[in-house]
Amino acid sequence: MRDQRASSGSRLRAASGQRATDHQAARADAKVANTLSPSVKRDLVVVGAGIVGASVAYHAARAGANVTLVNAGRPGAGVTADSFAWIGSSGVLEIPAAGLRATATAEYHRLEAELPGLPVTWSGSLSWNRQDSAPDAGPGQTIVDAATVATLEPNIRQPPEWAVWAPGDGAVDSVGVTERLVTGARTHGARVHLDTPVTAVRRDAAGRIAGVETTAGPLSGATVVLAAGVATAALGAPLGVHVPVEPSPSPLFRLNAPAGLVRTVVNTEDFDLRQVAPDRLIAAADSPERTLAAVRSTFHGAGSVELLSTRLGVRPMPADGEPIVGPVAEAPGLYLAMMHSAVTLAAAVGRLVARELVDGTVESALSGCRPDRFSW
Repeated sequence: MRDQRASSGSRLRAASGQRATDHQAARADAKVANTLSPSVKRDLVVVGAGIVGASVAYHAARAGANVTLVNAGRPGAGVTADSFAWIGSSGVLEIPAAGLRATATAEYHRLEAELPGLPVTWSGSLSWNRQDSAPDAGPGQTIVDAATVATLEPNIRQPPEWAVWAPGDGAVDSVGVTERLVTGARTHGARVHLDTPVTAVRRDAAGRIAGVETTAGPLSGATVVLAAGVATAALGAPLGVHVPVEPSPSPLFRLNAPAGLVRTVVNTEDFDLRQVAPDRLIAAADSPERTLAAVRSTFHGAGSVELLSTRLGVRPMPADGEPIVGPVAEAPGLYLAMMHSAVTLAAAVGRLVARELVDGTVESALSGCRPDRFSW
């Protein structure tokens, strides 16, 4: 399932009361402050070297924490590698993660300055559907006509009458960014254990988190950050921590293509599509056959496009669709960092989580994402 922007379902959830109110956000911040105050330690174990865990490890190590990053495989080799990896702050809705989404592009620009050569492409995005009237434009977006669409994407056979143009949007090489974050974490002193599955979270005699057990032995830390995607629930369960997350299938198709066939990030009812190399496209959609047919019919010069590969990732989908980020009061020293839009939010979340864990600063941008909202 594609999730590059807030879906109509998430808009309905927001409208029907899933959004944290100001009162609830204040309560959440107070609880976080109480949880962090006695437990802020500079010894962190981050479980998961997908893009979120790598970002947390990098930012925490850069802030001076004693960081251990542990992952079952190579950096970004899990669902991070299966992301369409569209980065955008435009069109943000009033939902719990709105504050995070609104800063997504700015946070990646910051990260580019810190890690020169980061594989990010700022191409802008074009979105349209089959509705008769002009769509709504959100912050950072403009409505453009068919002539402008044809200028931005000259290979489109029949430019739509209207489209939403978000010039500030871009995309990343998700595995490349993850690898750079892990390298950056190492540069700042983090210890990195790859190909080392975590089997359990450890507690000391007083019941506080004390690190993790792995197939290679124990790793100690006063705080454990679970950034392990769908595996987060299984690691939390023995501690009595219920993480309301379900696996969400994430198909990604790779296709060959002529150079310059697609110039922006294209979002339609049929596919999300972008060019990742002179001879390669990636598409996020539901059916490889329908996607291939749609690409061929949408673009001039696409008759030779062929499907090269299909991958089916499994992304974590929280029960209300919004990120789960914050400390767990029932397990002092445990911190969760899990979300469906991981690539989009990774730069922001990594920095904010590091501030909370290293400095003890309660970040209001995370107020609507706290784990305890599910018990309200």
